[in-house]
Amino acid sequence: MYAPLPGIDVYYEDHGAGAPLVLLHGGGMTLDLSFGALMPRLTPTRRVIPIELQGHGRTADVDREITLAGQAGDVVGVLDDLGLERADVLGSSWGGLVALEAAVRHPDRVDRLVLAAVHTRADGYHAEIHDPSTYATSTRMPTEAEFGAMVAEYERYGLSSFETVVAKLDPIVTAEENWSLADLARVTAPTLVMIGDHDFVRVDHAVAMADAIPDAALAVLPRTKHTEVVARVGIVAPLLEDFLSR
Repeated sequence: MYAPLPGIDVYYEDHGAGAPLVLLHGGGMTLDLSFGALMPRLTPTRRVIPIELQGHGRTADVDREITLAGQAGDVVGVLDDLGLERADVLGSSWGGLVALEAAVRHPDRVDRLVLAAVHTRADGYHAEIHDPSTYATSTRMPTEAEFGAMVAEYERYGLSSFETVVAKLDPIVTAEENWSLADLARVTAPTLVMIGDHDFVRVDHAVAMADAIPDAALAVLPRTKHTEVVARVGIVAPLLEDFLSR
């Protein structure tokens, strides 16, 4: 279904029953690629609302700049379309940046916050990710097959260009700083920061985020890279059940 928001129709789904949980996918991905394995573990006890953000999946890349503030506003717009005052929000990678922005800008709409494989500053990445000589060979990065699956989803829906959308996201994900420690200190939602031990985001950066957010917990997933964090459902589903039910 679509939420008819100003200038954009945002695709979302609505599954299960219980306390609402919004899911926000990674950059260049779809709700199926990011959460296809996790959603069946959540819907028996939760009302799960996965959203496809501008330029992803079934939400077209309209003639509008992609910003964190704009996409956080789209998340609020979907909640309004559903008549929901508040929801828990889980964001993975790019979706985690949007989730964090929603918690900062719209604290009255976010109950609990889960940030999976998220960074706040460019130096939160391992140095090899910024180095053209090591970027392509880094085992922390998505594989050729994983990139191929992303492109295939763009071809499947035909609403946007993978290369164009990634180019629009890049200045934001590589920004020197999207949030300061003071910004993180203003987050009022109880927060779970999840990171893979082989993520291209540094584990010590995730630790610093969890330390800066007033009511935050940290989970480091073993033998897990960036694209695998929310896919490790055997570990993640019990963590979410425990955190979201507290």
